[in-house]
Amino acid sequence: MPEQGNRSRRGAGRRQWAWIGGAAVVVAALVTTLLLVLPAGDHQDGRDVTDRRTAAQAFPGGLAQQPATDNQALRRESDARAAGDTTTASRLDVIADQPVATWLTDPSQDATRQVVRRVVRDAEQQDRTPVFVLYAIPDRDCGSYSAGGTTERDYLPWVRSAVRAMAGSHAVVLVEPDSIAQIHVCKRLGEDRLHLLREAVDELIGHGLTVYLDGGNENRVPVATMAGWLRQAGVDRVQGFATNVSNFYRVDQERAYADRLADAIGDDPHFVIDVSRNGQGWKGTWCNPPGAGLGQAPHVTGGTTRLDALLWVKTPGLSDGTCHGGPPAGQWWESYALALVENRKQD
Repeated sequence: MPEQGNRSRRGAGRRQWAWIGGAAVVVAALVTTLLLVLPAGDHQDGRDVTDRRTAAQAFPGGLAQQPATDNQALRRESDARAAGDTTTASRLDVIADQPVATWLTDPSQDATRQVVRRVVRDAEQQDRTPVFVLYAIPDRDCGSYSAGGTTERDYLPWVRSAVRAMAGSHAVVLVEPDSIAQIHVCKRLGEDRLHLLREAVDELIGHGLTVYLDGGNENRVPVATMAGWLRQAGVDRVQGFATNVSNFYRVDQERAYADRLADAIGDDPHFVIDVSRNGQGWKGTWCNPPGAGLGQAPHVTGGTTRLDALLWVKTPGLSDGTCHGGPPAGQWWESYALALVENRKQD
């Protein structure tokens, strides 16, 4: 009897191990399937992005133009044409015809979702890629001309809400221009700002979006310092960084800076450059410099280098702030817009 009981227990043990072994095979098959289905470097848990997209993958179909309701230059061009001012209308048309990034600045989640959905729908009809700029971080612009943003408590829910509206759209997202570079002159931002941006990256990745962090611009932050801050902010998990946003440095200068920065970061991050107003190069100030001109037409590159695209991130014609006679930051300044057209880079 004891021997029979032992045989029964051994039989049950063999059946149990056979079941566990079979379950292990099933689990292994499921894991393999998931690895085959999920694109490399874009895992759904959002923790590991190592393979960057090519320029064509980052901007499928090319750059989308803004809907008419969001295109400020187009609205002003229409007003001028309706008033019979064809000269002004034709000049503003030079700006209105180009794809420009859509800035998300309203701390209201509802208002932000409405803008995102409208832009995404319009881009889908064009079969092109929309470009968004998140610009509502707490203590934005360190209290200067573009002061504002959300509260600390509301920022990540605001980002999460915007991401839900963008998910699956293949949009490009530039995260908080100036937010990292400004730490150099606004020491109170420090580690808290970098930690908050890293949490924003957690919200952004894993949704099919192409994300670039703030890369500053040349002659501002030492390259080694900027590289360290970008690593802390999570640049290793996104496509890369953006430079020259709302600034005026020439492409060759910015590209050389961006290449040095990418080398210092390591892991081969890609980058984009804002060329909206750099047609005449640096004019001695970042705030409404006299003599500035439109840069070359925005476009996606051939993808043979780390430079993914030359973009119009800043909307030409919007003021940088109440300097050189400008209106408050973000407001339309038509005389400046016309001067940018007059002084534009001739391709």
